[in-house]
Amino acid sequence: MAVISVCVVEDAEIIRFGIRAVIDAADDVELVGEAANATDGLAQILGAMPDVVIVDGDLPDARASDLVRELRARAPSVATLVLTSDKDDEAVVDAILAGAAGYALKRIGGSALLGGVRALASGKSMLDPHAVTHLLNRMQGPVHATGELASLTPRERRILWLIGQGLTNRLIGERLHIAEKTVKNNVTSMLAKLGLERRTQAAVLASRLADELEDKGA
Repeated sequence: MAVISVCVVEDAEIIRFGIRAVIDAADDVELVGEAANATDGLAQILGAMPDVVIVDGDLPDARASDLVRELRARAPSVATLVLTSDKDDEAVVDAILAGAAGYALKRIGGSALLGGVRALASGKSMLDPHAVTHLLNRMQGPVHATGELASLTPRERRILWLIGQGLTNRLIGERLHIAEKTVKNNVTSMLAKLGLERRTQAAVLASRLADELEDKGA
């Protein structure tokens, strides 16, 4: 079994202690770095290149979205999970729009947190329904009408729909009977056409454009 590597960037020592304890108890997850601020955290992450980073939504020296954006530019393979104490935290919405793969409330249980880490490591997203609601209200980006979907091929529209259902590239490939690499190439093309950076954003978009996607035979 492949071990999932994790870094934690959280200024509250007691929360870092709790996360560390949860990870130490798991056989398939290991902590490879931790920091109390964004500056030290970025150095830890770039040095360890973990599979997943758990980031506090309210860091003392930077916005979580700024750290996420920096990681997207310098370590795009790293998936970021934002922790917040408030389900309506605007910082979380900004972080997800910047490219975070998901978010969770700090009161999340240990098993649920590990489940989220495993989901992100496998390419899935972790979005609370409250976050999706806020994102749907905030995400008025390049795609805001059915017409824009015309730029996508039928396969890309189908893949966008399946991403909205939470499927990984591997599962999408199995569903469509195509190679996983082909799915990845289609996802890259689709995101570029829609002006998006991460599949998390595509998943939110698929929710907002569900009717249009269904009308187009997705």
